[in-house]
Amino acid sequence: MPVYAAPVRETKFVLDHIVELGKYDNLPAFANASSDIVGAILEEGGRFSSEVLAPLNRIGDEEGCTRHADGSVTTPTGFKDAYKQFCEGGWTTLSAPEQYGGQGLPQVLASAVSEYVLSANQAFEMYHGLTAGAIASLLVKGTDEQKQMYVPNMVSGKWTGTMNLTEPHCGTDLGLIKTKADPNADGSYALRGTKIFISSGEHDLAENIIHLVLAKIAGAPDSVKGISLFVVPKFLVNEDGSLGERNPVSCGSIEHKMGIHGNSTCVMNYDGAKGWLVGEAEKGLAAMFIMMNAARLGVGMQGLAMGEVAYQNAVMYAKDRKQGRALKPEDRDPDARADNLFVHPDVRRMLMEGKAFNEAARALILWGALQVDLSHQAQTEEERQSSDDLISLLTPVIKGYLTDRGFETAVNSQQVFGGHGYIREWGMDQFVRDARIAQIYEGTNGVQAMDLVGRKIGKDGGRAIRAFFDLLGRDIADAKAAGDPAGIATPLEGAVQHLQAATMWLAQNGMADPNNAGAGAYAYMQLMGLVSLGWMWLKMAGVSARLKDQAGEDKSFHETKIITARYFAQRELVAASTLRKKVEAGAESLMALPVEAF
Repeated sequence: MPVYAAPVRETKFVLDHIVELGKYDNLPAFANASSDIVGAILEEGGRFSSEVLAPLNRIGDEEGCTRHADGSVTTPTGFKDAYKQFCEGGWTTLSAPEQYGGQGLPQVLASAVSEYVLSANQAFEMYHGLTAGAIASLLVKGTDEQKQMYVPNMVSGKWTGTMNLTEPHCGTDLGLIKTKADPNADGSYALRGTKIFISSGEHDLAENIIHLVLAKIAGAPDSVKGISLFVVPKFLVNEDGSLGERNPVSCGSIEHKMGIHGNSTCVMNYDGAKGWLVGEAEKGLAAMFIMMNAARLGVGMQGLAMGEVAYQNAVMYAKDRKQGRALKPEDRDPDARADNLFVHPDVRRMLMEGKAFNEAARALILWGALQVDLSHQAQTEEERQSSDDLISLLTPVIKGYLTDRGFETAVNSQQVFGGHGYIREWGMDQFVRDARIAQIYEGTNGVQAMDLVGRKIGKDGGRAIRAFFDLLGRDIADAKAAGDPAGIATPLEGAVQHLQAATMWLAQNGMADPNNAGAGAYAYMQLMGLVSLGWMWLKMAGVSARLKDQAGEDKSFHETKIITARYFAQRELVAASTLRKKVEAGAESLMALPVEAF
């Protein structure tokens, strides 16, 4: 059976030295996030994830969810009790506003705990993760009445939330949706239609499920401009907050999926279900994107989380498993017929790729979560705008690049096991299967790349990408001035130059032929992701170089950081030139063949 131990020490290093939580204790959410409190939350969140949730991961995969004849759904054995403990422990409330029953702590801290829950049991975390996204949309676009009616119980975990976009005939192209909303005399709407792939659509964990649903009001444009957003509760809510009659929304079936079996992914049927408009009519897509952007950052975390737990198990196996002899005689165990897997350079390659990815991805995601906090709470409008620009630019990178690399890390970790990795007994197949969905939902990674190239880099005249390059330039200059002990500043500077050149090429050639932008988008996203991880390694190596010889510090921990940064510089950043060439290859050969030639 696979195991999981929350990487609390790694998280604390990032929060203390990369995010630098202590710098923001003058802001409301950060005032109560003292080092002692943060440490206690991380330790307890890690313990709960390892001891309560991780043992249920295999059970959830094997049992899945069960739909009954009446349309109700039960979750796997142990999930209901674990969810009760999760709510009672206050884990649903960490970053929610205090006025709705939350603890008002920074989003960056909630994100750190989310990694542990996801690594331990991704399918379980999704019940809460979707709820947090629904809360975000309601807080921004909902009326005061809607906020008071729904948000407190969603914050407590008593009720959960979903988002309903996809239909059988349309996924990314939401302008094609057919779900209709007809006005009722009381100001509500009657929704009719079918939604598919609805995570946590029906289950037995919570008393009520609050669905956020995209639909078109009669007479609205039959395009994305005609989409509105509605809040549709499973049970109607009375004026006193008690639950009323059952709304005619039901689970038609549970999708049979490759992974995340413990989450109830449902086909949802709306048969005149009563819903209420959220925000303005025909502005639903903008309202839903609040939830989707939050979800995309969470999905990026799923890439890291699956990479981390798969890597941990591969490391344990490589330490114990003896196969073959070391290439150098002096590295061989004279008392054994075989050496452990760590003596083999190719096994080391796979594990070093995983280690270098996981640690940099954690830093990037938590830095990104800090930008979310600052976009709402920084003291000046200029600071809030700057943070919003940066996280908007990097959201498709965090979602797309990190889930690709997380899946790759899970596959490589499975590979370390050899044939045993393909046998269910060891559990590595579940990590691979569960990791795969993160590349697909919340907008496939190709869609993320097109969002980055088509919308984000040119937005506001390129303000965000210029700010990003300025940040990189300053940090590289500072690292050089400090002596660059990991030898990463110069390779990163070269990678940044490739990214800048690719950006200019797209600006000049994407306009002339949009297929050039489409053909280069994915490689461009990979290039920006590579640079972003390199940037995190530059930061981490710089911190460890300063701390490694200080009294009370763990010298070995910091030396490991510096060596891993050097590895990333020598073996990862070199891919930047190839990615630039892919961008600049344009669309000609890609689009040349007629369809019949495939």
